[in-house]
Amino acid sequence: MKIGDLARHAGCTTETVRFYEKEGLLPTADRAANNYRSYGSRHLERLCFVRNCRALDMTHEEIHQLLALMETAGGDCGGVNELLDAHIQHVDQRIAELLQLKQQLDALRQRCQQQQGVDACGILQGLAEMETSARPERHTHLG
Repeated sequence: MKIGDLARHAGCTTETVRFYEKEGLLPTADRAANNYRSYGSRHLERLCFVRNCRALDMTHEEIHQLLALMETAGGDCGGVNELLDAHIQHVDQRIAELLQLKQQLDALRQRCQQQQGVDACGILQGLAEMETSARPERHTHLG
């Protein structure tokens, strides 16, 4: 199948297919005589796998690790379990960060309970006065 067919079957764009191929998450396609990329069922299966991993907010590195574990002949799923446990920890950390962010936003919102001029807005005053601390480096799944 051509790249457009593959993308349509997987529910993504042709740009996504090209990007995953460039990132090594999708095997390079064979080229037909007319130099068009030619994809098969293994490409579709892999693309769906990668998209499912991304839907669970896994990084490309985590997906590469899962793919390597999948290709290990005779291996067990211990490495897969470890990877997923680490990913769950990252999600828990992000949830804690988001809860803290929500508390800060709620506190700011409490500073302005009525319609008034912007010069008296407690939210704007709070934002101007707020002290920000350096954020600890964290594993991110954004992007």
